[in-house]
Amino acid sequence: MIQLDATDRRILAALQRDGRMTNADLADKVNLSASACHRRVQRLEEEGVIRGYVALLDPRKVELPTTVFVEITLSGQADELLDAFERAVRTIPNVLECNLMAGSADYLLKVVARDTDDFARIHRQKLAKLPGVAQMQSSFSLRSVAFTTALPA
Repeated sequence: MIQLDATDRRILAALQRDGRMTNADLADKVNLSASACHRRVQRLEEEGVIRGYVALLDPRKVELPTTVFVEITLSGQADELLDAFERAVRTIPNVLECNLMAGSADYLLKVVARDTDDFARIHRQKLAKLPGVAQMQSSFSLRSVAFTTALPA
């Protein structure tokens, strides 16, 4: 486990709010010199605490306003089947998340689509053809009530 002190946590919180801020602005926000701040950010990147920097897109403005959560149950639990499923699901661009679950379903997917017809196409052409799929249940999100990518710092 990597030890994070209060300054590291302030850096992480600030970068999660605005990953494009300059090192000088970040240093000011966390009360460090620019060089000390740069060293800390570099260490956090090297240790994998900061995995990368991204632009968050508005799904509506890129014409993918429909979010569907898909529970998938596989026909078995053999490592080879799980590995094949996971490799295949990573190739579907509309799948934003795939989580191995404990409970009634084996996997929970978060899928985006243009509309219900587009999701039906994704379901038929991609999801139903994933290795080992025995059962699928889809739930359409009516609206997102809370959304963040920021982890508690």
